[in-house]
Amino acid sequence: MAVAYPAAPAARTVPRAAADRWRHQWPLLPLVAAVLLPAVPVPAAGPAAWPDIPPADIASGIAVLLCVGRLLYLGRRPLTAAAALVLGIPALGFAVATVTAADPSAALPGLVRYLQVFVLVPAAVFLLIRDARGFRVLTGALVLLALVQGVTGVHQYVTGTGASYRGEEIRAVGTFGPGDIMGMATVVAYGLLVATAHALRTPRGAPSWLRPCAGVTAVALTVPLALSFSRGVWIATAAAVVAVLVLTGRRQATRSLAVLCAAGVVLVGGFGIGSGMISQRLDSVTEVASNPDRSVSDRYALWGAAAGMWNERPATGVGLKGFPVHLDGHAPIGLSAGSDTEGAGQAYRKQALLSPHNMYLLVLAEQGLIGLTAVLGSWAAILVGAVRRLFLARSRGHAAVDCGLAAVGLMIWQSVNFLYADIGGPTTVLGGVVLGLAAWWALAEPEQVRAA
Repeated sequence: MAVAYPAAPAARTVPRAAADRWRHQWPLLPLVAAVLLPAVPVPAAGPAAWPDIPPADIASGIAVLLCVGRLLYLGRRPLTAAAALVLGIPALGFAVATVTAADPSAALPGLVRYLQVFVLVPAAVFLLIRDARGFRVLTGALVLLALVQGVTGVHQYVTGTGASYRGEEIRAVGTFGPGDIMGMATVVAYGLLVATAHALRTPRGAPSWLRPCAGVTAVALTVPLALSFSRGVWIATAAAVVAVLVLTGRRQATRSLAVLCAAGVVLVGGFGIGSGMISQRLDSVTEVASNPDRSVSDRYALWGAAAGMWNERPATGVGLKGFPVHLDGHAPIGLSAGSDTEGAGQAYRKQALLSPHNMYLLVLAEQGLIGLTAVLGSWAAILVGAVRRLFLARSRGHAAVDCGLAAVGLMIWQSVNFLYADIGGPTTVLGGVVLGLAAWWALAEPEQVRAA
């Protein structure tokens, strides 16, 4: 009689589904590095050193090269016609502003930077994200960066080791230092918006703890955001959060706003976390027209200088990188020589005012109406497309509504914040990543978005 032997145990192998996920998502690693590396402090370069290229910019360059290599190897069509038009049209304004500049060679570095941030990095994000899981990988990296920087910023406030503010070294700036005063606030706002999106709508099949953890994370990130004392970031974050809440529905928006207000009262009012200085900073927002402080007055002067440059060359502007060169000829006498920065491990330093602190006016001054039309047209198309797809996803019960809320919130935040800021500093590359995330949600093929 034949003896039946038990079957040999199957070898432990990685499940095919997990292997497929890794095969699809590993190209995102350079982009994840580009998101996380802005937190790494970059030492000042000496006179004989190599050009000071931040690690995040290097990672973004690797992502672009990887994207090009994959396209050549796989032989796929790189972009849809709509995506190519929307993402590529700003390059037209950049090229015209470079060619028509008084010194095209001096404008060339600006062309490279603008192409990197507003064309190449967004296109790489668009192409390397295959589905909603890839989108969540990148937004998860934004939340991780926000948490690290937020904890660092709160520690700086508590221990008095932050940037100088009203004579005290308490301003939360994270690892970015007083030279990039809005860096920590920017990344914390990104993380707060992503966490809010996941708290409002969690993907199907997500663990039960994800939603409450996302809500707690969003509320906790309001603390370092408040301690950054950055009025422009506050306004942009409030606008984006309100927009995201409204887009989830009236009932849920009302409940969520009540929770956020209660949390703010407890954190700032109950525990007294920076309540005095925060209230003074909030009061100053309402006085920007009647009784502006020095920083607001300087900003008005810089805005006026940008408008003067545009009046000089309304069609093409003064050329990329031309604002600092033409500033002396258009700035009023009352403009400060620079802003005072110190603290967070840095000695007192006078930081020159070399930009208008308004992205739209910077584009208008340096690229004229041609450049501004191209840039605004591209961004408006992405925002309108993202909102439209979000409504469609909600009505059809798609599983990736959380991605849509995050994309719309980030795009609205970027659009509002550019009223008070422009590109520059270690977080610049993150603007390109955010633009790419919003573009993917707005313009990717429908089957990619539905694949949760």
